[in-house]
Amino acid sequence: MVRPAAHLWGDRVGQVLMSQCDRMREEGRSAKPAVTSTRIWALSFAWLMATSGQAGFGQPIVGSYLGAPQMCQALAHLRLPGAEITSAAFVPAGPFESSVPTVAGAAVVSLASHCEVKAVARPTTDSEIGIEIWLPVENWNGRYQQTGNGGWAGAIHRRPLAAALQRGYAVAATDNGHQGGIDDSGKGQRSAEFAIGHPEKLIDFGSRALRETRVAAIAVIKAYYGRAPQYSYFVGCSDGGREALMAAQRFPEDFNGILAGNPGNDWSHWAAGLIWAQQAQLADTPGAIPVTKRALIQNAAIAACDQVDGIKDGLIADPRFCRFDPVVLACAGGDAPDCLSTAQVATLQKIYDGPKNPRTGERIYPGYPPGIENAPGYNHVIAPWRPSTFSYGDTYFGHAVFERRDWDPHSFDFDRDMALSDRKGAPVVDATNPDLRSFRAHGGKLLQYHGWSDALMPAGASIAYYETVADFMRRYPDRRSSDPASLGAFYRLFLIPGMGHCYGGDGPTAITPPAGRDKADTRYDLVLALEQWVEKGIAPQMIIGSGRVPNDPSRTMSRPICAYPQMTRYKGRGDTDAAASFACVSSPASAASQNQDPTQPGAKP
Repeated sequence: MVRPAAHLWGDRVGQVLMSQCDRMREEGRSAKPAVTSTRIWALSFAWLMATSGQAGFGQPIVGSYLGAPQMCQALAHLRLPGAEITSAAFVPAGPFESSVPTVAGAAVVSLASHCEVKAVARPTTDSEIGIEIWLPVENWNGRYQQTGNGGWAGAIHRRPLAAALQRGYAVAATDNGHQGGIDDSGKGQRSAEFAIGHPEKLIDFGSRALRETRVAAIAVIKAYYGRAPQYSYFVGCSDGGREALMAAQRFPEDFNGILAGNPGNDWSHWAAGLIWAQQAQLADTPGAIPVTKRALIQNAAIAACDQVDGIKDGLIADPRFCRFDPVVLACAGGDAPDCLSTAQVATLQKIYDGPKNPRTGERIYPGYPPGIENAPGYNHVIAPWRPSTFSYGDTYFGHAVFERRDWDPHSFDFDRDMALSDRKGAPVVDATNPDLRSFRAHGGKLLQYHGWSDALMPAGASIAYYETVADFMRRYPDRRSSDPASLGAFYRLFLIPGMGHCYGGDGPTAITPPAGRDKADTRYDLVLALEQWVEKGIAPQMIIGSGRVPNDPSRTMSRPICAYPQMTRYKGRGDTDAAASFACVSSPASAASQNQDPTQPGAKP
C-alpha cells in the first residue's frame, strides 16, 4: 500500500503548516505529531525552508505528517511547469453518481477517498486546456493512467476517471483545450465550432492537450506521493482511441502501455465517410432508406452470415467472411415495407462499399459491415438526410476545414475538398502515422480493440490501420529490435463480435470479469491484460468476452476474442455458450484444434 508523501513546493505552503499546528494546539493536542524522529526532522526542515522563503521549484516542503484533507489542499500551492492549479479538494469515500460501464471497467457505484486536483495549461496565448487529476489517498497501485475523451471533447468525463481510481490508479483527463462539449449529463454541443478562427485550439484538441496533461499529472503525482509512477498507461475509446494512437505516434516515450478502443484515428476520412453515407440517401429521394426498414436489412444480413463461426446464434462472428448482397431484398417491383426498391438497394451497396475518390478510384475510408443496420447509432448512417441532421462530418468540414458556420455539406466534393482536408485538417487531428518504431523501442505495448457492431466508426478502419503499420514494419524494419518486422511483439488488435461503439451490444461484449470470476483474471480484462504484458512480458493471445446470447437473451455466453487476423470458430462439440468450445483459427474453413481449451491459462491459438 502506498500512502501520499505529499512533497509539495511553493511560497505559501508554510502558512498551511502553521495553520495545521495552530488547529492542533486549539484542540488540546501537541503540535508535534506522534511520528518517527525522521519525520519530526523532516517537518522541522520543511517548515524552516517554507517560512524562510528558500523553497523553490522541485524542493520538498510537506511530509506525510499532515492529514489527508490538508495534504490535498496544500497541492493548491504547487507550482507546475506550464500550468496553473486552480483547486485541490479532498473527496471522502462515498457513492458515485454513475452506473454506466466504461471502456476501462464495469460500472462504478462507489469511490474511495481521493484528492481531486484541477489545473489549466496555456501553452499558447489562445490555449485554455482544462486538466483534472485524481489521486487515491490509500492503496495507490504505483501506476498512472490517462483517460481519453469522446466526440469533440470540450468537457472532462468523470466515469473513466472513477473506473481508473477504483483500480488504484492515479488518473488524469483533459477537456482537450476547449469547453462547452457534451458532459456526463449529456448536455453540451457536439461541434468543432471552437476551431473557427482558432487554429491553436484545434492543435490542442488534436494532440497538444495530451502532452500538457501528462506533464502536469506527473508533477502532481511526484509531489503528492514523493515519487513518479512506475508505469504509465493511456486508456481511451472513440476520440479517446484516436488520442491513444496519437500518443503512441507523437509521444512514444510517454506511456508504457496504451489501450485504444474503437479509435477514430483517421478522423478526417471518417468524417468524409459519414457524408458519403448521408449524401447517398438525401431525404425525399428514391434512394432514401426509411428507419423502419433497418431491422429488415439487419435480419437478412445476419441470416446470411450467422454461421461463419460454425453455429447459429444470431451473431455475425466475423463480417470479413460475410457475403451478403442486399439485392436479395429487392422488391419485385416498385417499393413496399418488407423489401427494398432498386434505388434503396443501390444506396445500401454504396454504404457497404464506403467512400472513394471519384477521379482516382482511391478508397477514402472503409464502408460499414452488414448486419449492424439496426444497431444504436446507425442513424448517423441510415437516416434520410435533411439539413438539420446532426453529423460529425458536417462539423469537421464546416468548422475545422472551411471554418464556416453556413457550409453546405451537400456540396462536398470527394476529390477537391478531400484534398484540402488532407492538407489542412488531417495533419492536426488524424493519428494515422504507421511508424511506431520509437514506441516499440521504448518498450511500449499497444492493445487495440474494436466492436464489429460499431455503427459510428466501422471496425474496418482499425483493420486498415493495423495493416498499414504491418506493411510499414515490413518495409522499414526497426533494427533496434531482435525481431524487427514482428508486429505482435508490441501491437495486437482484437475485434469483438456484437460490440457497439466502445461497449455494449449483443454477444460477448463485456471485457471485464463477469460475476463469479476472479477480478484479477487477465483473460477477461483488457486493462489487466495490458498491465501483464507491460509489466511481466506476457502477451495476450486472446481475451474472453461475456454477455447475452443474441437470439436468446435469457442465456449467458462466453467466447474467446482472438487476436487479429484470427477469428473464433466452434470446435464442433461442446456447449455453444461456453468459451471452451471454441478455438482461434485463420478462417472459417480452418480446422480447429479439438483438444485445446482457449479458456485455460497459457492456451495459444
